[in-house]
Amino acid sequence: MSTLTTATRMWLTRTRKPFVFTPDNDDMLDFRELQNLGLYVHIPFCAKICDFCPYCKTLFDKDLCDRYIESLLKEIRKVGASNGEKKEVTSLYFGGGTPPLAAGRIKEIIDEISKYYKITDGIGLELHPGNVNVETLTKLKEAGITKISIGIQSFSPKFSKILGRPEPDKEKIRAALSEVSFETVSMDFKYPLPEQSFDDLKSDIDTAFDIGANHIAIYPFIDFTFTGSPVKAMPKKEKQKLLYDITDHCYSKELTRDSIWTFSNGGEAHYSSMTRENFLGFGCSATTLLKDSFKINTFDVNEYIKRVEEDKLPTSLTIRFTKRQRMVYWLFWTLYTTKLYGKDFERFFGKKLGGQYGLELTIGRMFGLLKKKGDMYELTSKGAFYYHYYENFYTLSYIDKMWGIMRKEAFPKGIEL
Repeated sequence: MSTLTTATRMWLTRTRKPFVFTPDNDDMLDFRELQNLGLYVHIPFCAKICDFCPYCKTLFDKDLCDRYIESLLKEIRKVGASNGEKKEVTSLYFGGGTPPLAAGRIKEIIDEISKYYKITDGIGLELHPGNVNVETLTKLKEAGITKISIGIQSFSPKFSKILGRPEPDKEKIRAALSEVSFETVSMDFKYPLPEQSFDDLKSDIDTAFDIGANHIAIYPFIDFTFTGSPVKAMPKKEKQKLLYDITDHCYSKELTRDSIWTFSNGGEAHYSSMTRENFLGFGCSATTLLKDSFKINTFDVNEYIKRVEEDKLPTSLTIRFTKRQRMVYWLFWTLYTTKLYGKDFERFFGKKLGGQYGLELTIGRMFGLLKKKGDMYELTSKGAFYYHYYENFYTLSYIDKMWGIMRKEAFPKGIEL
């Protein structure tokens, strides 16, 4: 465990108590009174396993995929029916894995979800570049998908080879996107890769907007211990300069920054499945964030199916937050958007932001990480970099350990972080 993350956790939560995850499995999820609720569905199947990807995934098998989706529908039904009435939610996102491998059943899943939830802000889905063709896009749009995110990673043959992926076919993607339109077309890129330069990233971003994207995400490459990826981390100073340069480039193109790593060319284009105060997750490895708890479903596809068939929720681990722990979680992911409003904190916790974290906010302003505009705090470019830098420590200290264990054990006895 990193000394930095441990010290920061103790300071911000005002206690030496670690984050304790236990194998609690509640029979019902109480989300009836929650505001700004999002939904997430995990489809773990891939045609090929990429070494760099840390997420829960397994090779596609049609029979197993169909069995999984039947269980997924049962989980959705079990949670949704417990509410008693249709619940308004902000959004629905499909991640993976490679959700388009189950394109023929996406509408069935959306229809089941729509029995229990009213989605107000659209439905997003992740795609591999190889899935971007007219037939698949048409099927997804007819199912109700309004936003897509294409995991390009890099258009460069050099970096595609490093990541063990074929070079994306830019003209094929352009042609498909010109024929089938979506509210948001986002393209993801990895940063920083070995010897990656500003010109490399600039070319990727400019190409994305040229062939049909209206939103891009520059996600940090994180060297998870269990992925087996040969890609090594870039030194801090080089990484910082690269992020500053690419941020300046995005601003020079008059792009709007809507999170630490994402930019759009204006309008209503946005794509993010994580910046929600509360969310419900369905499928293996999916997470659920409630008012005072956080839950993670089992990573094991077969054990997920078995647990749901037993009419139980497939929760593997649960943390019951202390008030301060929940505040830290809320602050961390709210700042992902680069903006933090005191009124939102007070609405959620019933306490003033300045009264709880006034010292930390003052220090952040003193060091040029934050600027204040009335009730709103906004990350500066320097603050955005250090958010990214700390997030790397957080991921390797907490998520790497947890996911590493859960990849091996379907239902661990407990984890302390």
